[in-house]
Amino acid sequence: MRTGVRRWLLDGLADRATDHPGPHRAPVAEHKTHPWWKVMCLTGVDYFSTLGYQPGIAALAAGVISPFATMVLILLTLLGALPVYRRVAKESPHGEGSIAMLEKVLPWWGGKLFVLALLGFACTDFLITMTLSAADATAHLEENPFAPSFLHGQEVLITLVLLALLGGVFLKGFTEAVGIAVGLVSVYLSLNLVVLLAAFYEVATHPTKIGDWSEALTTSHGSPFAVIAVALLVFPKLALGLSGFETGVAVMPQIRGRAGDTERRPVGRIAGARRLLTTAALTMSCFLMASSFCTTVLIPEKEFESGGEANGRALAYLAHEHLGEVFGTIYDLSTIAILWFAGASAMAGLLNLVPRYLPRYGMAPEWARAVRPLVLLFTAVAFVVTILFDADVDAQGGAYATGVLVLMTSAAIAVTLSAHRRGRRPAMIGFGTIAAIFTYTTIANVIERPDGVKIAALFIVAIVATSFASRVQRAFELRATEVTLDETAARLVAESVHDGVLEIVANEPNSRDASEYAEKEAEARERHHLPAAAPVLFLEVTVADASEFASDLHVVGEERDGYRVLSMRAASVPNSVAALLLHVRDTYDVRPHVYFEWTEGNPIVHLLKFLFVGAGEVAPVAREVLRRAEPDRTRRPFVHVG
Repeated sequence: MRTGVRRWLLDGLADRATDHPGPHRAPVAEHKTHPWWKVMCLTGVDYFSTLGYQPGIAALAAGVISPFATMVLILLTLLGALPVYRRVAKESPHGEGSIAMLEKVLPWWGGKLFVLALLGFACTDFLITMTLSAADATAHLEENPFAPSFLHGQEVLITLVLLALLGGVFLKGFTEAVGIAVGLVSVYLSLNLVVLLAAFYEVATHPTKIGDWSEALTTSHGSPFAVIAVALLVFPKLALGLSGFETGVAVMPQIRGRAGDTERRPVGRIAGARRLLTTAALTMSCFLMASSFCTTVLIPEKEFESGGEANGRALAYLAHEHLGEVFGTIYDLSTIAILWFAGASAMAGLLNLVPRYLPRYGMAPEWARAVRPLVLLFTAVAFVVTILFDADVDAQGGAYATGVLVLMTSAAIAVTLSAHRRGRRPAMIGFGTIAAIFTYTTIANVIERPDGVKIAALFIVAIVATSFASRVQRAFELRATEVTLDETAARLVAESVHDGVLEIVANEPNSRDASEYAEKEAEARERHHLPAAAPVLFLEVTVADASEFASDLHVVGEERDGYRVLSMRAASVPNSVAALLLHVRDTYDVRPHVYFEWTEGNPIVHLLKFLFVGAGEVAPVAREVLRRAEPDRTRRPFVHVG
């Protein structure tokens, strides 16, 4: 029973450290992809579902100038976010998003820490998307006039049930999630179109409504310049309407490409992602503008305030008011369904994004490459967040907006730096301007609602702490995804085997001249009593980037002044030595002996050097790596220290 459950949980686990197949992805040949418009529906359940609360938020924040503030948001969407993420889609077509673009800017541990911080904001965005949307679905359910009375006061319980159902969908499979999203988005947008057409008919048949709104606009703000100025100042409060772009690029591997696509050049996938982003942005912009105008003109301002019937549900208010309770209830059910499933795009983003970084850094267990354990983990975290915030939509809004805006700002900065590296000055200036606007919007939002940064900081601290704990725990793994010997290296190993024995002397490369090798060989033969006739291979490891966890090992052979030398670059010296010894054993059917010198100094300092620099006390660590990798002592390579 336990084996069956484990097999089910770890289904789809990648064997190699550099592979990440994505949600329920089989081997590449069997990976089921989907047309771009279906994947758009998956990301759109988050983006389009904001219609459930965005018009109310806009009216509450901007009052009678809500349509103008919404227009500013739309301009930022079409002229800012859209071009930025179309560029991100081209430069990171495998779902890494803008985080991967920025990772290249900062090398070594600085880059890793920067990525962990951005992942903290991404987790804030995605997880709060799940909890906030489920809580808002609960609010819509309770506000419906036909809702049973026993549901009132059970906000936390209902929200937890909705989150559990969402997690259950992803435990079933990714394809099922796409199918549900297509149905929900189609029905929801169709119902919104009906509501807006009815609202425009109401405005057309009651022209005094526009007159009242125009008079209120003039009375409150005077000149058109004042209206524009206020709209520019308040639009950061409408930032929730920008959600969905980061998940749009995170789930790119699910988009069906063209027949000629390759992993290095997935041209069809990139084109599909760009169509996805453009269509979603244009569709949402039209709905946002129309809904903002209709709700502002037709709904009294007091109804948007806390406790009002339009608070957080402006379009639902219009549906009940102008199309009757039956249609309003149908609209409510559709809104509840899409808000519940809005977390699906966030879950998909997490399942595609997190496993691409943390396991590769050694900062997550290997099971983090499988989908189902992650689904259970993210669902459990969503439960905790819901309970802590008491399923309060308003309390989570600041964290949600902060996560969205930080990711968008980082994406704008990433494409600006990319344009600079490519020498495209006009593009750099354009993207730089967008980055500056997003930076202003983020700062304004943080000042207005600092709780968002505090929540994101908690996620960042949790990710960094657990990541480094995992790195320490996994430090004694082999950490080599593949070992290959070039032609010379293979020949030197074969020639050095004598009487079923292979003698390898570890050497820290310095001058790499004849005197260095002669002195090293003499010391090894004296300390370890090697026969004078036994051939010796020197092994030299250079640490490339110690912040990386696993990598391919390419062993280069050469003869220097009559001495046989193997050299390789790796993230860690002892782990790579152990991986090479096991490879040689299996390839040449010989148990190799490796000879080290003791390293002088504080053992704690050497342990820290091993963890963060990839060196330190090599011999005992290599021995421990071999012990864990090969439990059978009769097959384990020999480690000698003198």
